[in-house]
Amino acid sequence: MKKISNDKTKKGRLGEDFTAIYLEKNGYTIIKRNYRKPCGEIDIIATKDGIIAFVEVKSRKKGSLVSGVEAVGYKKKGRIIATADYYFAEYGIELQPRYDIAEVTVSDGTAVRVTDFTYYEDAFDTTGFETQF
Repeated sequence: MKKISNDKTKKGRLGEDFTAIYLEKNGYTIIKRNYRKPCGEIDIIATKDGIIAFVEVKSRKKGSLVSGVEAVGYKKKGRIIATADYYFAEYGIELQPRYDIAEVTVSDGTAVRVTDFTYYEDAFDTTGFETQF
């Protein structure tokens, strides 16, 4: 099992917390965080205006070679969609799904803070993936 550094965990948590606050300030209701199933994990699940948003949060240091959006490749998208299917089956939700990505840039050093933030609504869809719903 790959050991995750405390620094990486801290930056990831900061990115997720920042995104959750952003969503709430923009009228979303957070219904789950870190929803895990055998096929994957969804960082944040939120609802607003008949939409259920499955949000992948990508925290990166400034100058990273790969952006947060680019880091969500085909396999990762498939895992998110499969995990969302589990959520629909488990809770019987009948809202319109949407797959979003939050790209969070964080500072280096001991006083880690968010330096940039971009939220991509409808960043990808289920085209090309098998889905139950």
